[in-house]
Amino acid sequence: MSMRVTFLGTSGAVPTTQRAPSAVLVNREGERLLFDCGEGTQRQMMRFGTGFDISHIFVTHLHGDHILGIPGLIQSLDFNGRSDALAIHVPPQSRDDIRGLVHAGGHQPGFPVRIHEVAPDSTAYAADDFEVRTVETDHRTRAMGFALVEDDRPGRFDRERAEELGVPVGPKFGRLHEGEAVELDDGRVIEPDQVVGTPRPGRRLVYTGDTRPVGAVVDVAKNADLLIHDATFADDERDRARHTGHSTAREAGEVAARAGVERLALTHLSSRYAGGWERLEREAREAFDGECFVASDGQTVDVPYPE
Repeated sequence: MSMRVTFLGTSGAVPTTQRAPSAVLVNREGERLLFDCGEGTQRQMMRFGTGFDISHIFVTHLHGDHILGIPGLIQSLDFNGRSDALAIHVPPQSRDDIRGLVHAGGHQPGFPVRIHEVAPDSTAYAADDFEVRTVETDHRTRAMGFALVEDDRPGRFDRERAEELGVPVGPKFGRLHEGEAVELDDGRVIEPDQVVGTPRPGRRLVYTGDTRPVGAVVDVAKNADLLIHDATFADDERDRARHTGHSTAREAGEVAARAGVERLALTHLSSRYAGGWERLEREAREAFDGECFVASDGQTVDVPYPE
């Protein structure tokens, strides 16, 4: 099953000609989930060909660079004849603010828009084989990050062992792999654990939004396949990062190292680095020896299953 991340907006609070405000789209096997929706997100979706068929929007906090794209996106969805419901998941005590954006200018969407307040450390959305969990972050306002966590997958199927036991090639292989016992023509019953290995982990993707480095993110990002972390400032602005509730690139690298993640994407970059983001990547790499990159608008990243 595919999982593709498209970075729609990677700037800090002030956009640049190359970076739009915060937005990340995750396409998991055709289901599109949008994390934050900064100004101009709908145009970025057009520009980078992600499609508009999103089912959920997950909002980290109410600062403008994370939410001001909601009115335009809602109206464009409406003008394009959307009828399916859209769910927007927001921090506690945020529903009225988001409702105001949904109905900006007196607009009345022609499709249901359901706004759900979600507490930190809970489940925002539970699908059949994955869920999106919330994690409390440390910003200057009510804020939270999100973790997309897939269920464990069945273990590897041992075809050679199955054939040794007399299981005929065909549908019984699939039934065993899915956890169902099968009966052979001679009356023997073969149990799944005779031919299927231990369960394998699904994928885990964590998006922090704006935050200081916090232990809760380390915990939820343990062994994550991709951590998308606030990296607003370089080391020489660490006092400013602390004062404004952001992280430096090095601090993002330290979180990634503590969590043991596979890949780290640095985002929410201050406009002061418009001509020199390489410094941020270098400082993060000094703290984290895994794969690390500064995300760019329009960049796509495929998230494979863990080995």
